[in-house]
Amino acid sequence: MKLLTLNTHSLQEEHYSQKLTQFIDVIAKEQPDILALQEVNQTMDASPAPQELLTGLAPCPGSLPIRRDNHAARTALGLRKLGLSCSYTWISSKIGYDRYDEGLALVCLNRRIQAVDSFYISGCEDYHNWKTRRVLGVQVEGCEDWFYTVHMGWWQDEEEPFACQWERLSAALLPKTASSRVWLMGDFNSPAEGRGQGYDLVLKSGWTDTYEAAGEKDGGITVEGCIDGWRSYFAQGEVPDGMRIDYIWCSRPSPVRRSRVLFNGTVEPKVSDHFGVLIEF
Repeated sequence: MKLLTLNTHSLQEEHYSQKLTQFIDVIAKEQPDILALQEVNQTMDASPAPQELLTGLAPCPGSLPIRRDNHAARTALGLRKLGLSCSYTWISSKIGYDRYDEGLALVCLNRRIQAVDSFYISGCEDYHNWKTRRVLGVQVEGCEDWFYTVHMGWWQDEEEPFACQWERLSAALLPKTASSRVWLMGDFNSPAEGRGQGYDLVLKSGWTDTYEAAGEKDGGITVEGCIDGWRSYFAQGEVPDGMRIDYIWCSRPSPVRRSRVLFNGTVEPKVSDHFGVLIEF
């Protein structure tokens, strides 16, 4: 089985249409079973999605209606046009860049979504507050595992610290981790090199970093330089060449054959300010 995570930056990206096509082409080639996507946007005043964009949608309770330029819906449509069967779900979390419904999505190839779960991990649930955070999870047919797409806050944030969000996330997942294997995939905004912060907290909570568990892996870097959200963090210090802040975590030790970075410009083109992570297990 293959899992992929990517913070897409979606509609905010320059040359978006070209990058969407490039992304879909690579996904069609690699065919991961589950795609966990973050910063999945739609323009707030775009027209409603036509029926062809709603094919395969597993609606998430509490989400806004899908609009014509929804990134997840367009991704799923592009994959179907290439002959791939897929289902998807999307949840809106907040207003992004003053013009987008920004949320999370899971796209599942060749498997139907049979259950959807979503909840807040931020203390704030104000749709107009950019620090509002939700997670989104699915179960697919033929598999008892749960797969969640996650976009965490920062360790040092005084209003919405990482540790409090992780505590809410862990508590909400406890019934599932007790009976099933759970995968957390996404942008954790916590560098693997940072000791005593978010990365170490997740490890100490018993989760397995699939990058470290992989029998074969590359350098693992998922962002270069100073991207959105990190400018104030590096204001007083040196900006690193790269960080590993995007992860695929598993609630139980599981054999991972390979972990590799996609969309970093080396083999696949860059399609976002983050790179993707693909694992095979």
